[in-house]
Formats: sequence, structure tokens, C-alpha cells
Amino acid sequence: MNRREFLRAGGLGAAALAGWPGSLSGQEAGARPPGQRVAEVLNPLGRVPVGLIIDDSTCLVNLNRFAMPQFDEAFGGENPSYRRHWRDWPAEIPDAFVRKFGEWSAAQGVKGKYSIVPYPACVGRVDRLLPGWTRRELDESLELVRGLMTPNWDIHPEMVTHTRVIDTRTGQPHPEATTRFMENWDWTTGRSVDELADYLGYALRILKNVGLPCEGITTPGGFGNRARPQLAQATLESVRDVFGAPVPHYFRDLYDRGSESVAPRVEYAADLDSDDPRCVVSIVGCTGDWTGGWDCVEPEGVDRFITSDLGSGRMVDVITRGEPALMVCHWTGIYWNGEERGFRVFQEVVRRLHARFDHLLWMKLGEVARYWAARELTAISPDPTGLRFHAPFGCPRFTVRLPMPAGRGLRLRTAEAVQAFVETGRLLSLRSGAWHRDGDTVTASFDLPRGESRLEFVG
Repeated sequence: MNRREFLRAGGLGAAALAGWPGSLSGQEAGARPPGQRVAEVLNPLGRVPVGLIIDDSTCLVNLNRFAMPQFDEAFGGENPSYRRHWRDWPAEIPDAFVRKFGEWSAAQGVKGKYSIVPYPACVGRVDRLLPGWTRRELDESLELVRGLMTPNWDIHPEMVTHTRVIDTRTGQPHPEATTRFMENWDWTTGRSVDELADYLGYALRILKNVGLPCEGITTPGGFGNRARPQLAQATLESVRDVFGAPVPHYFRDLYDRGSESVAPRVEYAADLDSDDPRCVVSIVGCTGDWTGGWDCVEPEGVDRFITSDLGSGRMVDVITRGEPALMVCHWTGIYWNGEERGFRVFQEVVRRLHARFDHLLWMKLGEVARYWAARELTAISPDPTGLRFHAPFGCPRFTVRLPMPAGRGLRLRTAEAVQAFVETGRLLSLRSGAWHRDGDTVTASFDLPRGESRLEFVG
């Protein structure tokens, strides 16, 4: 079952979530700044954020090979989806492929999220040992992720095992091997915020033990299907507790078709005027897994993302309407049992995207989450010299459009400094600390500090 099928099974499909915050999804938006804004907040640098969400990745272990028999057991051998020839699949996704993928992505400017499942399919813990690999091999794999991947990819735990639920008191899988004690299915139903926060915290601490920073989590399969408010709040609590991240985020949902918004949802915002503001951001994917699937099915291919004439496809639809276009894939399908079919699909997708669009901005999920928190929660009010900002959360490349008389310039005033802006003749040349005029309005971008600041007219 893919994510969309899990959502349907849980009675919370795309149509139900489209009206968030509604009664079916259950999450709360929380506080918002009072009054009406006097400037329009745009996407960062006026561009469209794009990224790749990679699920089921971890160090060395080819997760699908070890997960398949556990899924089959949970369904009593009655689900044909899990009766595949998994013994023929390789046990390892080698670091040589991680390096190949990471170096190519860095050269193309690609960013996104890369899961590290902490205790993959109960094979072993990445902070202790992986039976079948040497200590040196595991250490080198972790160092590769730290050095090559973390500059451009957020690291997420994808729960603890992605298969069996762990008893956090013992570190062992629960003895019952049914869907009731599988992370992908029913375990979260009826669980409290504290129970889920304890479980998420267990996964996060394993990654902290090996020096991998996390600002968010990814849910495996149907984890949290019937516990969405609890999942959101547990993410907020656990990520703040373990890593101190100011804007925790989670990836749970995707819409791979239709007009439903795929913009991030800023949830449970509170204490915006305090020294300890809080919120959590739900990141939404916009595509299905068309690169090859977690179980190495035949890839649906490049055209589902963007057609060869560059004129249509899901990515074209989402980018054209200006919302973050975050693709979804599985690492096991990118590697595709050593044939790299998914990787080749993705490489062609990137080539076509860059050929069609010149206003894309590749971003990590944490960067998207922080921007959306600032976008929705910053109070903007008129000031005798320009605009005043009160930001519970700062972020880079905060971009606003506002009216400004001809012959004037801009500067940013904070408690610490005054920064002069420069004018740029092209909107595509906009950068932090610059502005561009279009008639009676200007678009300005700057690194928004937390707290009070002013954007002042000069001249």
C-alpha cells in the first residue's frame, strides 16, 4: 500500500484534508498575528520552492528486502502485495551509490529530505551495530551522510524500524507481529500525545547519538492516520525536546493530483509574543512515487512529473500555481536493486524542470517549514518610516511586495544594525538585501530576524 492508499484506508483521503483545519483532520492552526497585513509576503526570492522527499533510506540496509517478510507476516500471508521474491533482492544499498547520488544532486543544486531509519527493519541500530556489516563500514556510512548529505538534505527518522513497533522500555520489538504492532498500520490509533512523543523521541535520540541533526520526522505508511492531532503535537514536543529545533516539521501527507493545496500547514502556533514561541509545520508532498516504488515496481516514469515537451505533468501544474513542489520517492526504488532505474528517472525530471523553469529554488524541508512559519506568523504593520515586523521566527530570504514611491530606497533596521539595500534590475536577480521595482511596487528580500525589525524608506 502506498501513502495514498493508506490515507484512503484510514478514511482521511486528500479530499478530507483539503479543507484543513477541518473537523476530519483534527489539527489546529493555533494563534495568528492580529490585524491585516500591509504588505504581501511572497515565496522566498519570489521563486517557487522545489525539493525531493526521499523515504525508506538508511545506512547500508536495503530496507525493502528485510521489511517485505515482516509485512507478509503481519497480514498472515494473505496480502499478495507482500509475496514478492524478496530473497533475490540485495541486502545492501552501497555507500558508493549514496556518494554517486549525493554528488550528482549537489552539482545540480538539488535539495530535500533524506531519511535515516534508526533501527531498519530490526536488522540493527545505527548507533550500535548492523549485523552483517563491520563497525568500520557503519562508521564510514554515517560519516558519508554527515559530510555529503546533511549540507543539502534534512535528515529524518522514519519512526524507529519502519516495520515492528519497539517497546521503548526494553528496546525490543513487541512480540505480537500483527498490524496492531506495526509502525505502518494501527499502533498509533488511540495513542496519546505523550505516548507518541516518547516513541518519536526514542527514534530521534538514536540519530542524535550518531551526530545526525533533525528538525523533523517522516511517518512510515499509515503511522498517525487516525491520530493526526496527536502526531502533530508529539512532533512539536519531541523535536524540540531532543534537538531544540525552533520550527519542527513532519512529512505525513501527499496529494498527487487535483487542485488541493500542497502548501505547508502551520499548526499549533502559540505564545507568539513570548520568548518561547511554538509551532509545528506539516509538509505536503505533491507527487506519487513514480520513480520505481518502495518495492521496485516498474517506474511510471518521467512524464508523470513533466512531459517531454515540458508542457504538462504534475510538477508543471504545481509550479505554475506557485506552491512548493516537493516530489516523493523511495530510496529502494531510486536504487532499484542495483539497476538505478529510479535514479535515471529523477535525473531526467531534474533536466526537464531546469529546461522549462528559470525561477525554481531548491530547498530542504526544514527551510520550507521555517519560511512558512515566518510567512504566516509574522505581524506586519505600518510604521511612519515604512513597515514594522514582529517575527516569532526568523528566516533567510524573507520576501515582501509593497508600494514604494519613486526615488526612494530601502534599509533594514534591527536592534543591532542598519542594513542598506541595493536595487536590482531583474526580479530573477533578487537576493537577500536587494529590491526590485515593478511600477509603483517593489519586491524586497532580506534575512528576517526574530523579534522586532523595520523596513524603512530612505531618500
